[in-house]
Amino acid sequence: MGETWGDGYDNEKPAHKVTLTYNFYIGKYETTFDEYDAFCAATGKRSPSDSGWGRGKRPVINVSWNDATAYCNRLSEMENLPKAYYENGSFLDKDGIITSDPSRVVGYRLPTEAEWEYAARGGKVSKGFRYSGSNNADEVAWYSHNSGDELLEGPLSGEDGLKAITENNCRSHEDGTKAPNELGLYDMSGNVWEFCSDWYSEYSDSEQTNPYNGSGSFLVFRGGSWFDIEIAVRVAIRSGNVRTFRYYYLGFRVCRTAF
Repeated sequence: MGETWGDGYDNEKPAHKVTLTYNFYIGKYETTFDEYDAFCAATGKRSPSDSGWGRGKRPVINVSWNDATAYCNRLSEMENLPKAYYENGSFLDKDGIITSDPSRVVGYRLPTEAEWEYAARGGKVSKGFRYSGSNNADEVAWYSHNSGDELLEGPLSGEDGLKAITENNCRSHEDGTKAPNELGLYDMSGNVWEFCSDWYSEYSDSEQTNPYNGSGSFLVFRGGSWFDIEIAVRVAIRSGNVRTFRYYYLGFRVCRTAF
C-alpha cells in the first residue's frame, strides 16, 4: 500500500505491507445520481446539485461524508441489515456496538482506505498498474486532460490551468464509460474522488492487519477526479477533508464485509 513508482506525493509514503484477513464486496460503479436521488425521495432529503452536467448514471457529486454514510445506513435498513455507522461516524458491529474492526461490520458502508487501494490495484489478480486497470490513464480514467469538450495538452496548474479546465467544460462522465480494472471495477482512477470510512492519518512503514483509523480531523478520499492532472489519478493518490465537505469532484461507492 502506498507510493511504489518513485514519483508520488509525500503523503503516499512510505509504502508498507497490509494484510486483509477477510473478504469484502465493493461497488462495481461509483454511486449514481439515480441511486442517490431515489434515497433522497424516500427520506425527504434534498437532492444535491449536478453542477449542470446531468444526473442519471453520472456519479453523484456535491455530497458530504455524512451524506454518504447516511445513504449506506439507509441501504442496510432496506435489506434488514444492522447499520454500519453510529451518529458520530464510528463503525457498528452486528449488535450495534462500536467497533474498530471492519471485518465485524455487517451493513453497507464506505470502504476502508486499505480496502479501497487493494480493490483499485486489482486485488489478487493485480498486474501492478499505475492507474486502476492500466498504465495508460486515458484507457481507464476521466481526468483534467480528457474530461472536457476537447483534449488538453501540457501542464495545467494555477489560475491558467483552472481557466483552461473551466473553458473546456471539463466534468464528470457516466459510470463505466472507461475500461475496468482487473477486478471489473470502473472509475477507481478519476471521474470523482471517493470517500473512505477512515479518518486521515500519515502512513508508517509498519506492517498492518485489517487497518482502520477511527478518529481524526479529516476523512479520507481516494482516486482523483475529472478535475485532476494525470499523476493525481494513480491508485496511490490520497486526500481528505472534514465530514461536511461537499464539492463537484467528490462522490463515493459502497462496500460490505462478506460473511
